[in-house]
Amino acid sequence: MRQAGRSLPEYRALRERHDFWTVARTPELCAEVTLQPVARHDVDAAVMFADIMTPVVALGVDVQLVEGVGPVVDPPVTDASRLRLPDRVAPELEEAIAIVRGELAEEKAVVGFCGGPFTVAGYLVEGKPSRDFTKVKRLMYREPEAWHALMDVLASCFARYATEQVEGGADAIQLFDSWVGALSSADYREFVAPYSARILAAVDVPTIHFATGAAALLRDLAAAGGDVIGLDWRIDLDRGWDEVGDDIGVQGNLDPAVLLGPWDRVVSRTLDVLERARGRNGHIFNLGHGVLPQTDPAVLGRLRELVHERTVEARV
Repeated sequence: MRQAGRSLPEYRALRERHDFWTVARTPELCAEVTLQPVARHDVDAAVMFADIMTPVVALGVDVQLVEGVGPVVDPPVTDASRLRLPDRVAPELEEAIAIVRGELAEEKAVVGFCGGPFTVAGYLVEGKPSRDFTKVKRLMYREPEAWHALMDVLASCFARYATEQVEGGADAIQLFDSWVGALSSADYREFVAPYSARILAAVDVPTIHFATGAAALLRDLAAAGGDVIGLDWRIDLDRGWDEVGDDIGVQGNLDPAVLLGPWDRVVSRTLDVLERARGRNGHIFNLGHGVLPQTDPAVLGRLRELVHERTVEARV
């Protein structure tokens, strides 16, 4: 789903020596932490280590990652003229991808990571994480021209950012619009969908389109683009798949918090997800969001073994 390193002692040990941006901007360190979950759990893909705000920094915005809060932008940004598109968005990430691709077995994928335009705009306009996005919605409704100008710059930057990752060797790109579930279907189609569509269409590799709390938007997300639609745990997988359509794959959708419970519950919930997929082509088993930092790495390893065992049995 996204970087699993937060639960690993080897990641925490590295972070004791280096701050986040140092790791993200040093290709060798970025590649190291990207590969840590693959080495530990033998999962099928490596998700590149990058923050959702990485391309925003390239636009000239000062972003502080505050522990326990998240991205903080002070002063907030509502005027697109403050942003400047760079020639290259994140060359150090492109170099890290090349390292990871060279280290991974051929059958394992490298997944590039890009924040969704609404979520990133939310941090810019609100100045920090928000639950209700009142400042964002006020801008959309009262100053739609300013909103669309901001989204236009973000979409252009993110399309370039995704393309760079593919040029570096990424096999797929995931667009991760964490907070777009705060919108109605009508607002999503008017204010967000065209920009997400532009980013997803910019690359010629498979794409994964994901949002949390967005069960009511699944058809709209699928219409905007993505070869695979990510499903969080708030909707049953089979029902979510029916919403997006059989011609699109789905990713999901075990609740990450289940991994904090007893193993028998992990097993029962995992088997329920697999049963709802019923062996249909196009299901990527995954969590419904990122790994929680307090997750026992051993449980993640057992989960991977369980899923591989059951899906091999189903193919046989």
